[in-house]
Amino acid sequence: MLKFCARRVISQIINYNFGFIMKKFISTFCGIAFTFSSIQAEATSEGKLDPENIIVMELKDGTVEIELFPNKAPEHVKRIKELTREGFYNGVVFHRVIKNFMAQTGDPTGTGMGGSPKPDLKAEFNDIHHARGIVSMARSMNPNSANSQFFIVLATASHLDKQYTAFGKVISGMEFVDKIKKGSEDDNGQVTNPDKIISMKILADIEKKK
Repeated sequence: MLKFCARRVISQIINYNFGFIMKKFISTFCGIAFTFSSIQAEATSEGKLDPENIIVMELKDGTVEIELFPNKAPEHVKRIKELTREGFYNGVVFHRVIKNFMAQTGDPTGTGMGGSPKPDLKAEFNDIHHARGIVSMARSMNPNSANSQFFIVLATASHLDKQYTAFGKVISGMEFVDKIKKGSEDDNGQVTNPDKIISMKILADIEKKK
């Protein structure tokens, strides 16, 4: 009789502990799941792209989309959008393209010496790392000389960090950027019969016309 009672008490303790543990597990698991869902939802809501800050660039091989970062380089983003809306970049060539480095454009003369009639911009160096796909402003030796020329990074170039104003990133069509005709390494990447930007537009403007 004593052994039976002891076994029963032990069984109840085990069942109680198991039930308690399972309740704690379910509570913790649900909490984690809820937290993960909240984080995921937050990331989705924050990750929505603003059409006003998306550049649509047409190249010979396909369409490239570039997300602009007005919070990192407001004046440079403003300039790029102004020139884009003026049609400035349409037909402009990639005059300097170096394999595994970058593709540079934005000079209507195609020489690397030209720009827009607008005044040069003050540097807005920031914490954006010049990784593959980053779009950054070209300049002369003067840090405050960016105007209209920009380049797309083809492979990580850490030495450019905080030396050039990064203002955007390719979010679609990087494979088409890779196909831009390369220049001669002996001639600092200058391209003979270069590829060009067929057109550059703001996504918001495209959507308004639909």
